[in-house]
Amino acid sequence: MSSQSAGKPIADILVIDDTPENLALLSQMLTERGYKVRSVTKGSTGLRGAIAVPPDLILLDVKMPQMNGYEVCQKLKADKRTRDIPVIFISALGDVLDKVKAFQVGGVDYITKPFQVEEVLARLQTHLTICKLQKQLQTQNDKLQQEIKERSAAEEKFAKAFRSCPNPIAIATIAEGRFLDVNSSFLSMTHYTQAEILGHTIAEIDLESANATYAQIVKQSQEKGFVHNQEFQFRTKYGEIKTVLLSVELIELAGIPCTLSIMNDITEHKRLENEFISLVSHELRTPMTSMMGALDLLGSGQLGTLTEQGQQVLNIGIKNTERLIRLVNEILDLERMKSGKITMQQVEYDIIKLLAHAIETMQPMAEKAQINLSLEITTPEPINLYIDPDRILQTLTNLLSNAIKFSEPNQTIYIKADKQLDWLQILVQDSGRGIPPNKLQTIFDRFQQVDASDSRQKGGTGLGLAICKHIIEQHNGKIWVESTVGQGSTFYIHLPLKSVNS
Repeated sequence: MSSQSAGKPIADILVIDDTPENLALLSQMLTERGYKVRSVTKGSTGLRGAIAVPPDLILLDVKMPQMNGYEVCQKLKADKRTRDIPVIFISALGDVLDKVKAFQVGGVDYITKPFQVEEVLARLQTHLTICKLQKQLQTQNDKLQQEIKERSAAEEKFAKAFRSCPNPIAIATIAEGRFLDVNSSFLSMTHYTQAEILGHTIAEIDLESANATYAQIVKQSQEKGFVHNQEFQFRTKYGEIKTVLLSVELIELAGIPCTLSIMNDITEHKRLENEFISLVSHELRTPMTSMMGALDLLGSGQLGTLTEQGQQVLNIGIKNTERLIRLVNEILDLERMKSGKITMQQVEYDIIKLLAHAIETMQPMAEKAQINLSLEITTPEPINLYIDPDRILQTLTNLLSNAIKFSEPNQTIYIKADKQLDWLQILVQDSGRGIPPNKLQTIFDRFQQVDASDSRQKGGTGLGLAICKHIIEQHNGKIWVESTVGQGSTFYIHLPLKSVNS
């Protein structure tokens, strides 16, 4: 007996033959070669055995009493439990084998007696292999059909969401920016018809400036895989300017790389925002300036001498008015930057001089808090950058001011500059209380502070770092912070060494 037959059998073979000698011969021949063999002498018994424990293949004699091989095969093929089992007919050399009928009732092959060992084994192996491949093919086909069904369901779900979504959605090719599909909300917002949009590019239906901005957004999405809530303006069919928050995802349709653009119309929001800025500028700043003047007049003593308690109340009023003016100015600054009403006035400027100027500006505050300021530069040569000096100085003094506020007396704050390939790295490092890990991701958002009491105790507005971030990003730079609670914080700024206009 082979090593295969000692372990797991090659296949389970059911032999149905009314001649015991044939059964014994086939059983011995196949068992020796690693097959499991079940032998029966009646067709009805073979049917019951095949249904109870379906074999991998059936060897079926043609001539049998009561029920011949053709009848047995017909019954096997009529039952879903056994119809896929390959059947090979057995016929004596002198008998008449109706080959056509054998194949018509479902047989896959036939073998004649006396048996040739190699022929039997070859035919068994061939049909077992074919059956195995058919099962694999069927499994793959079932899996494919399930995937097609799931994909069709997903596409139908996407199509329903696409059509009914209240947000404007557009699908366009990456290569040309050619629109492939848009939903009804997109058509309603732009006032174009579907025929005027589909097959056309944004350059063909809109201003070149919008096309250039959209191209930048697509480039960002290719680098990151997506773009979320990017402010974008375009002109509608009737010339109306729309402002939207644009989110772009990369998708593939029929093998073509495309963008899925989802828009949120914020035109009305921007209008109200601009009205708010105007209101703050004209309706709040004027009375606050007058209020500050009146408080200064009271403090000068020209209207009479205040009691000690009155002077304390006056100082509180002055302090809170200054804080209110600072808050209003910072809100205006940030909103104007975001809306593009404040542009960076970039000139070639030596960053070393600017760092020294920032130290000089913040020195009185540092001396009052008993803090040391230290400037470290890795190169003695000037480092000229194309920057807006006033805005970068604003950023540096803001970072130094924060570092001073949150440092203990006699500590040193370092400001360092170092060239790194195409970037200049500036860092402001303190040994203060540090920033908790859960605040590091939001510290540059508006009105975000490490401690809610900081605005009262330290005089902050929660807008300074948001302004710094916007200024640095306007210079095509990056700003971030690394911090350990109890050990201090380091704010990093990366500015390109080349002109942002080059």
